[in-house]
Amino acid sequence: MSTRTSAVSLYPPEGFGAPKDRRGHAAGSDVGLPDGTVVFSADNHISLAADIFYERFPDDLKDKAPRIWYEDGAYQVGRMGQSFLPGDFSAVLMQYDDLPGAASTNIEARIQELREDGVEKELAFPNAILALFHYPDKKLRELAFRIYNEYIAELQERSAGHFYGAGLINWWDPRGTQRTLAELKSLGLKTFLMPLNPGKDDDGNPIDYASTTMSAVWDEIEAAGIPVAHHIGETPPKSPCEFNSVVVGMMVNIDGFRETFAKYIFGGILDRHPGLRIGWFEGGIAWVPWALQDAEHLVASYRHMFNRPLEHEVRHYWDKHMSASFMVDPLGLELIDRIGVNKVMWSSDYPHNESTYGYSERSLASVVDAVGPDDAARIVSGNITEFIGV
Repeated sequence: MSTRTSAVSLYPPEGFGAPKDRRGHAAGSDVGLPDGTVVFSADNHISLAADIFYERFPDDLKDKAPRIWYEDGAYQVGRMGQSFLPGDFSAVLMQYDDLPGAASTNIEARIQELREDGVEKELAFPNAILALFHYPDKKLRELAFRIYNEYIAELQERSAGHFYGAGLINWWDPRGTQRTLAELKSLGLKTFLMPLNPGKDDDGNPIDYASTTMSAVWDEIEAAGIPVAHHIGETPPKSPCEFNSVVVGMMVNIDGFRETFAKYIFGGILDRHPGLRIGWFEGGIAWVPWALQDAEHLVASYRHMFNRPLEHEVRHYWDKHMSASFMVDPLGLELIDRIGVNKVMWSSDYPHNESTYGYSERSLASVVDAVGPDDAARIVSGNITEFIGV
């Protein structure tokens, strides 16, 4: 296994610029992948740039529809003049929404920009729409999700196999879960985004994914056979920071998986629903050996206090049910034997600041250097193709 590429060399040189100043120049580059490998980014993002909720809500509900508008360099979601997005979130969006392909209204430019960066296919997650996860009126929330799914499916159809969109479902009511999953499948969407923070139930109590009351929701997800996607971006800092608050927030965000990861294993979700498949997106892969190590140690230390025994060893749950994506993760690639070549998925994260857009060829070459051409092809193409089933 080669270690020729250093961690420092993977990042842009000083002064490379924000994403809106970048350009893709990886097309045609020989990064060492086997001939015919179709690079498939497992985690990109798309900014909703059309006012689809207002346009598509029934006439009698238009006054309650979330609005989409462009302001100060970014697409906002909220009431007109009142964004639902935190200030730092909007500041981050302003860094890349000016890329022609970042907006949902220009799928053709998006395909071209990614192709110039050496990426032929992508799975795209929403940006600002995460602000609707906890929209207080749950009926309107589900309606907004339905409209988003329909819109993303239209883009997916127009892309002719280049763009796949992650949908949104009702996770708070089993009948709604069944209904929205059936709609999702009929639209041709291949996965959906579940929040790390599921919010509160109708009585104002926090929803616990591992509770017996949520088991019927997981029954519906398992029966649908569609993989679950979790993504960073919902974990705000616990206290304000006067300096460089954007980066402080990002440091918190990229470590947001542990609670949900633990509930899948220790809360018995995967024991009760062995058909579930879960993907962890944009948090990298270096966290996986650390989390598994800690989980194994905690089982050994606290098994006598369990009120529900595990049916399998900890490692079983990762190997059978889970996978994760990364952009640039030299440490994770060093630990690939502990994670599993078939359990990791490369992504560009276009068009985010921390994306590889503009130097994807170096990121892809680093994967080849770390694991060899054949395993690299699985990581940059085969694993995500299998995960969403295309």
